[in-house]
Amino acid sequence: MNPLHDNQPRVVAVALNPALDHTLEVDHLRVGEVNRALRMQVDVGGKGINVASCLADFGITSVVTGQIGRDNAGQFETLFHAKGIDNRCFYLDGLTRINTKVVDASTGDTTDINMPGPTLEPEAIETLIVRLLARMDGLVSPGSWVVASGSLPPQWPADTYARLITHVHSLGARVLLDASGAALAAGLNAAPDIIKPNRAELAELIGRGLADADAVVAAARELLARPNAPGLVIVSMGGEGALFVSPQQALLAHPIPTELISTVGAGDAMVAGIVAAQIANLALPECARLATAFSAGKLARLGPHLPPVDTVRALAQMVHISSRG
Repeated sequence: MNPLHDNQPRVVAVALNPALDHTLEVDHLRVGEVNRALRMQVDVGGKGINVASCLADFGITSVVTGQIGRDNAGQFETLFHAKGIDNRCFYLDGLTRINTKVVDASTGDTTDINMPGPTLEPEAIETLIVRLLARMDGLVSPGSWVVASGSLPPQWPADTYARLITHVHSLGARVLLDASGAALAAGLNAAPDIIKPNRAELAELIGRGLADADAVVAAARELLARPNAPGLVIVSMGGEGALFVSPQQALLAHPIPTELISTVGAGDAMVAGIVAAQIANLALPECARLATAFSAGKLARLGPHLPPVDTVRALAQMVHISSRG
C-alpha cells in the first residue's frame, strides 16, 4: 500500500543530464599513488533519476523524462523496471555520461569526477527542449509536481529550466527547482514553487559569502522578497543541517547521527523528501523532518536508495527542529 494515499498526484522528475555513477570505495585515498579498491558499485544516477529512485522507495509514483544514451540504456531500464518508475526518456545515439565517485572509507569523504554530458548542435538542443515541453502536456495535471534538477548538458541555454517552469505552471502543476549557476538564476525568473540550493550555490546566486546560518536565512529572505519569488527556499548545509525558509518561518533541521557510507545523492534524497512532504500536505516542521530523514537514510547506502518506509518515518521522529526567526 502506498504510504501516503491512493490517489496521489504523480511526480515527474526531469533528468536532462543523467549519468552512470561508478563508485569506488578505498581505505585512505592516496592521491598520485596506486590505490586498491575495497569494493565497486555502478548505479544509475544523475539528480533527477536519484530523486525518482528515492520517491519510488517511499512508495510514490514517479515518471522520469529527459535523455539517455542508447548504448548503455539497459542499466537505466533495469532500475526503472525494478522500482516501477515510468520511463518517458528520449533516447540519443551514444553513451550516457559516466561519473566516477571515490569514497574514502577512513574519512567518509567522497571525491567526484563528473563528465560534462553529450554535446549537441544548437538546433538539436532546441528540438529536444520543444519535445520535452510537449511531453509535459501528457504527463502533468493540476496538483502534479515536477522536479527540475541537475546540471544542464553542454551548450544548453541557461533559460531551459525557466521555459520548463513556465510551461508546467500553465498546466496547473508545481515545480521544485534544484539547480545552480546560470540555470538557477534564470529559473528563478519563472517563479518556481520551491528551490533547494546548497549554501555554496545560494552564495553564488546572491553574490556574497554566507558565513553562518543567520547569513543563509537573510539570503533566503532576500529571494523571498523578490518579484516572482519562490514560495519556499530550502538550503542544505551538509553537516550543519538544512534551513527551511518560508515568508512566515525559518527553521533549522539538525542532522541525525547516522552511519556514513556515501554522501552522493544525499541532496537528491532530501529533494525527494520535500516533494513527499508536499504531496502529504505536511506543515513546514514536518516537511523539514521528513526531508532530513530521507537524506539521513540515504547516507548509509551506496547509490540512490532509501531504507524501508518505516525506518524513514522513525528517522523523521529523531530530527530536532529549531527556529531561526
